[in-house]
Amino acid sequence: MSGIDPGDIELAEEVEAPREISGTVAIVGFPNVGKSTLINRLTQTRAAVVHETPGVTRDRKELLCEWTGTWFRLIDTGGVDEADGGPFGNKIAEQALAAIDEADLVLFVVDARAGITPGDEELAVILRKKKRPVIVLANKIDDPSRDSESAVFHRLGLGEPWPLSGLHGHGTGDLLDEIVGRLPGTSEVAIGSEAIRVAILGRPNVGKSSLLNRLVGRERVMVSEVPGTTRDAIDTVLQRGDTTFVLVDTAGLRRRRKQRQGIEYYSELRALQAAERADVALVLFDASEGIVEQDLAVADIARKAGCSTLAVLSKWDITDLEIVEAQGHLGRRLRQRPPVIAVSAKSGRGVGRLLDKVEELFAKHNGRITTGELNRALGELKEARPGPQGERGRRLKLMYGTQVSTRPPRFRIFVNAPSLVTRDYGYWVENELRKRFDLEGVPVSIDFVKSE
Repeated sequence: MSGIDPGDIELAEEVEAPREISGTVAIVGFPNVGKSTLINRLTQTRAAVVHETPGVTRDRKELLCEWTGTWFRLIDTGGVDEADGGPFGNKIAEQALAAIDEADLVLFVVDARAGITPGDEELAVILRKKKRPVIVLANKIDDPSRDSESAVFHRLGLGEPWPLSGLHGHGTGDLLDEIVGRLPGTSEVAIGSEAIRVAILGRPNVGKSSLLNRLVGRERVMVSEVPGTTRDAIDTVLQRGDTTFVLVDTAGLRRRRKQRQGIEYYSELRALQAAERADVALVLFDASEGIVEQDLAVADIARKAGCSTLAVLSKWDITDLEIVEAQGHLGRRLRQRPPVIAVSAKSGRGVGRLLDKVEELFAKHNGRITTGELNRALGELKEARPGPQGERGRRLKLMYGTQVSTRPPRFRIFVNAPSLVTRDYGYWVENELRKRFDLEGVPVSIDFVKSE
């Protein structure tokens, strides 16, 4: 794919989902004890945002981990600090507690350098009441000769503490052996390639998390009026009839992304990665504010990432913007000409039809046009508009074509002289194919190659 520059940071490739998952493991702890670093170590990825600022992780994030042929789900959570008076303290704790309730095994991470803190003691009380199997991980013991320093955590009353270093890997192999040995065994079939992957994109505070929560019927991710609440790309599986959706809530995308630093930079980088692995992008526009240039930039990111795009006018309950007006504006400004739907996550208006639209768009995204149909269309295009003419009078001719791939559709059109294909003519052919085969919102790619 082209058009997205992830900078100099290497992102982990998406792991092909295994057929069976043996259980769920939640990682919890006080803020800044190294949970996300440990997640990245165990999964051998850089999927969790790691930063020296406490409280980087807010929502719970689910990842797959494999050890000696056994796959299990890891849930990364935000730091649990019941004394946190900030805008997200209670919501972060609620997300972490929900992860504990879902887990077969809980990894309780503590900072061996700091010793037992009041926050550790508070969380230990919660874990004892939950009566879930727990392993206490004394993190940040980088030197094996200091393993005995973990003994102080016996006082938490949750069993034998494990000395380890999430940063350097000390003790993590033995930990994975223990995790695999304590999981209940096969409990579910993992999500396969047949699932429709849907990225929810938009600038900050347009209602992405509210829409996700409305779709799944529960508060899966935190919602706040504070822009930038979501910092990671959060996957949620939704089953509707025979169709499986993987919904990905993402951080808000801003203009001038290259100027972002620290947490914002990594969060937006993961939003871009989410777009690249999605089939369909729901690009949200705050209908109460109208369509702004930044919205159009986000929609173009979805196109360049290869996503079929559905324009979603959110907050429809507090606006007078007409759908026809929005459709016309977006059709003139956006190359992929996305269909438009209006929703209100607050009232639920339009949300029921949203997944229907996603399925329709995915069918086109994954569809195939027969060679016969395509060549009949190319013949009509030759009659409708002669190809560009070169300096010596030679004119471009469309010879024949075929579809070479799907998800999204890509076509190879053979011509007599590829050098004569102008930008204007290439866009015209793309738009004509989009109209003739009802591919509005679908990124149509065309390779013009010389006919032999």
